[in-house]
Amino acid sequence: MRFRAKIVDLACLNHFSRVINTIAKLAKTCTLCLTDSKLYFILSDKVANGGVSMWCELCQGNFFDEFQMEGVAADHNEIYLELVPENLSRALKTAQSAKAVKIKLTNKHCPCLRVAVELPSLSSSSRIVTHDIPVGVIPRRLWNDFREPSVPDFDVSIYLPVLKTMKSVVERMKNLSNSIVIEANLSGEMNLKIETDLVSVTTHFKDLGNPPWASEDGCQSSAQSRDLESMAEARIDIKKLQQLLAGQQVNPTKALCNIVSKRIVHFILLHEDVSLQYFIPALA
Repeated sequence: MRFRAKIVDLACLNHFSRVINTIAKLAKTCTLCLTDSKLYFILSDKVANGGVSMWCELCQGNFFDEFQMEGVAADHNEIYLELVPENLSRALKTAQSAKAVKIKLTNKHCPCLRVAVELPSLSSSSRIVTHDIPVGVIPRRLWNDFREPSVPDFDVSIYLPVLKTMKSVVERMKNLSNSIVIEANLSGEMNLKIETDLVSVTTHFKDLGNPPWASEDGCQSSAQSRDLESMAEARIDIKKLQQLLAGQQVNPTKALCNIVSKRIVHFILLHEDVSLQYFIPALA
């Protein structure tokens, strides 16, 4: 099992760093899956227990100048590591003006991702700062726990308003309640609602547009026969929503959410070379 990679391009490095910062804000620990073409950051708290789950996918060719890996076996050319993303984020903070960053899987006393940051130096010798980030190697028998979550059979799919706007609305609302109701319909309308014994506040968004899902796709069934005006809604933990909005450093080109009434809200944030899915289960 071997892995080594190198980033030389500063723009790619800063972009990668922003993605890792976002993930660090969303997950204390997560699973990093390496394949020869992609990296996946996965958080699979059991949704049944009220946990959120996350699936973030990056094409390695858009970030790395060199990328070599050998998986566990020829027929399973993948590596699964458990890590604390905050540690990786911290290591990359030292790399903002680096000439190059090398990442390598090592095993001195325990398995580590070694991040070697080559900093520009006035003399001819270069300065290298090394961070060893402890990782756990996940055995192959557990890999099935980390498969891409399927898109739920949603009632409504809608584009989100500008995330900054949505974030400031949610931040004001979180002082009033621990939960928030998201509701939307197929006419491009979405409401964020707080309802408590003392106060009820609703913010309306309209003309957001609804994504065109291909009709042969099975996950469209319940949305197609729906009345365009009728709202699908789910009540979710407001802190989990705020965490998602506050953590965004990637500025997605497209952001949408799928609502399965009273069950789950599934967010999809797309950037040219990064896609992030985030599932927040509904509260009873």
